[in-house]
Amino acid sequence: MACEEYEKLIPAYLDGELSKEQKGRLEKHLSECSHCSEELLKFKKLKEVTEEMKFVEPPEEAWRRYWTGVYNRLERGTGWILTSIGAIILIFYGIWRSLQGLIQDPHLTLLVKIGILALAGGLTVLLVSVIREKIFTYKKERYKEVVR
Repeated sequence: MACEEYEKLIPAYLDGELSKEQKGRLEKHLSECSHCSEELLKFKKLKEVTEEMKFVEPPEEAWRRYWTGVYNRLERGTGWILTSIGAIILIFYGIWRSLQGLIQDPHLTLLVKIGILALAGGLTVLLVSVIREKIFTYKKERYKEVVR
Protein backbone atom coordinates (compact mmCIF):
# COMPACT_ATOMS: atom_id res chain seq x y z
CA MET A 1 0.00 0.00 0.00
CA ALA A 2 1.41 3.44 -0.95
CA CYS A 3 1.69 6.39 1.44
CA GLU A 4 -1.34 8.00 -0.20
CA GLU A 5 -3.49 5.08 0.85
CA TYR A 6 -2.19 5.25 4.42
CA GLU A 7 -2.77 9.02 4.55
CA LYS A 8 -6.44 8.40 3.77
CA LEU A 9 -6.65 6.09 6.80
CA ILE A 10 -5.19 8.59 9.29
CA PRO A 11 -8.44 10.51 10.05
CA ALA A 12 -10.31 7.23 10.58
CA TYR A 13 -7.45 6.05 12.82
CA LEU A 14 -7.77 9.15 15.01
CA ASP A 15 -11.54 8.66 15.25
CA GLY A 16 -11.14 4.98 16.17
CA GLU A 17 -12.95 3.78 13.06
CA LEU A 18 -10.37 1.32 11.71
CA SER A 19 -10.55 -2.44 12.04
CA LYS A 20 -7.80 -4.16 14.06
CA GLU A 21 -6.13 -5.27 10.86
CA GLN A 22 -6.14 -1.77 9.31
CA LYS A 23 -5.00 -0.22 12.58
CA GLY A 24 -2.09 -2.69 12.87
CA ARG A 25 -0.96 -2.09 9.27
CA LEU A 26 -1.16 1.68 9.70
CA GLU A 27 0.74 1.69 13.00
CA LYS A 28 3.46 -0.47 11.44
CA HIS A 29 3.70 1.92 8.48
CA LEU A 30 3.78 4.96 10.81
CA SER A 31 6.75 3.47 12.68
CA GLU A 32 8.64 3.14 9.38
CA CYS A 33 7.52 6.31 7.49
CA SER A 34 8.43 9.76 8.77
CA HIS A 35 6.20 11.51 6.19
CA CYS A 36 3.06 9.71 7.35
CA SER A 37 4.05 10.23 11.00
CA GLU A 38 4.19 13.97 10.32
CA GLU A 39 0.78 13.79 8.69
CA LEU A 40 -0.56 12.01 11.78
CA LEU A 41 0.78 14.83 13.99
CA LYS A 42 -0.83 17.45 11.74
CA PHE A 43 -4.18 15.65 11.90
CA LYS A 44 -3.90 15.32 15.71
CA LYS A 45 -3.28 19.06 16.00
CA LEU A 46 -6.19 19.78 13.68
CA LYS A 47 -8.47 17.53 15.71
CA GLU A 48 -7.43 19.26 18.96
CA VAL A 49 -8.10 22.70 17.49
CA THR A 50 -11.50 21.74 16.11
CA GLU A 51 -12.55 20.09 19.36
CA GLU A 52 -11.73 23.30 21.23
CA MET A 53 -13.85 25.38 18.86
CA LYS A 54 -17.28 26.43 20.01
CA PHE A 55 -20.15 27.77 17.99
CA VAL A 56 -20.97 31.32 18.93
CA GLU A 57 -24.59 32.26 18.44
CA PRO A 58 -24.88 35.66 16.71
CA PRO A 59 -26.61 38.37 18.73
CA GLU A 60 -30.35 38.84 18.26
CA GLU A 61 -29.73 42.20 16.52
CA ALA A 62 -27.67 40.51 13.79
CA TRP A 63 -30.45 38.01 13.12
CA ARG A 64 -33.04 40.81 13.03
CA ARG A 65 -30.99 42.80 10.48
CA TYR A 66 -30.41 39.68 8.39
CA TRP A 67 -34.08 38.72 8.16
CA THR A 68 -35.14 42.33 7.57
CA GLY A 69 -32.73 42.47 4.62
CA VAL A 70 -34.05 39.20 3.21
CA TYR A 71 -37.67 40.33 3.51
CA ASN A 72 -36.88 43.73 1.94
CA ARG A 73 -35.18 42.12 -1.06
CA LEU A 74 -38.05 39.66 -1.53
CA GLU A 75 -40.67 42.39 -1.20
CA ARG A 76 -38.91 44.71 -3.63
CA GLY A 77 -38.31 41.95 -6.15
CA THR A 78 -41.93 40.84 -5.95
CA GLY A 79 -43.08 44.45 -6.18
CA TRP A 80 -41.07 45.06 -9.34
CA ILE A 81 -42.30 41.87 -10.94
CA LEU A 82 -45.95 42.69 -10.20
CA THR A 83 -45.47 46.30 -11.35
CA SER A 84 -43.89 45.13 -14.61
CA ILE A 85 -46.65 42.62 -15.25
CA GLY A 86 -49.33 45.21 -14.48
CA ALA A 87 -47.70 47.78 -16.75
CA ILE A 88 -47.43 45.30 -19.59
CA ILE A 89 -51.07 44.29 -19.23
CA LEU A 90 -52.29 47.88 -19.14
CA ILE A 91 -50.14 48.98 -22.04
CA PHE A 92 -51.27 45.97 -24.05
CA TYR A 93 -54.87 46.81 -23.24
CA GLY A 94 -54.40 50.43 -24.29
CA ILE A 95 -52.71 49.45 -27.54
CA TRP A 96 -55.37 46.83 -28.21
CA ARG A 97 -58.17 49.32 -27.72
CA SER A 98 -56.47 51.88 -29.93
CA LEU A 99 -55.73 49.32 -32.66
CA GLN A 100 -59.04 47.51 -32.33
CA GLY A 101 -60.62 49.48 -35.15
CA LEU A 102 -57.65 48.77 -37.38
CA ILE A 103 -57.73 45.06 -36.62
CA GLN A 104 -61.47 44.82 -37.18
CA ASP A 105 -61.01 46.28 -40.63
CA PRO A 106 -62.29 43.57 -42.99
CA HIS A 107 -59.91 44.65 -45.76
CA LEU A 108 -56.75 43.60 -43.83
CA THR A 109 -55.50 40.03 -44.07
CA LEU A 110 -54.95 37.83 -41.02
CA LEU A 111 -51.18 38.00 -41.53
CA VAL A 112 -51.18 41.79 -41.36
CA LYS A 113 -53.33 41.72 -38.23
CA ILE A 114 -50.94 39.23 -36.55
CA GLY A 115 -48.01 41.41 -37.59
CA ILE A 116 -49.62 44.48 -36.02
CA LEU A 117 -50.27 42.61 -32.77
CA ALA A 118 -46.72 41.19 -32.65
CA LEU A 119 -45.22 44.62 -33.29
CA ALA A 120 -47.36 46.25 -30.62
CA GLY A 121 -46.59 43.52 -28.09
CA GLY A 122 -42.86 43.56 -28.79
CA LEU A 123 -42.68 47.34 -28.50
CA THR A 124 -44.60 47.22 -25.23
CA VAL A 125 -42.27 44.65 -23.69
CA LEU A 126 -39.20 46.56 -24.88
CA LEU A 127 -40.54 49.83 -23.52
CA VAL A 128 -41.26 48.40 -20.07
CA SER A 129 -37.88 46.63 -20.05
CA VAL A 130 -35.95 49.79 -20.92
CA ILE A 131 -37.82 51.88 -18.37
CA ARG A 132 -37.24 49.33 -15.64
CA GLU A 133 -33.55 49.01 -16.54
CA LYS A 134 -33.10 52.79 -16.47
CA ILE A 135 -34.69 52.99 -13.02
CA PHE A 136 -32.45 50.21 -11.63
CA THR A 137 -29.36 51.71 -13.28
CA TYR A 138 -30.10 55.15 -11.89
CA LYS A 139 -30.53 53.78 -8.35
CA LYS A 140 -27.19 51.97 -8.51
CA GLU A 141 -25.28 54.66 -10.42
CA ARG A 142 -22.15 55.37 -8.41
CA TYR A 143 -21.35 58.65 -10.11
CA LYS A 144 -24.79 60.33 -10.23
CA GLU A 145 -23.63 62.90 -7.69
CA VAL A 146 -20.62 63.94 -9.82
CA VAL A 147 -21.12 67.25 -11.58
CA ARG A 148 -20.22 67.08 -15.26
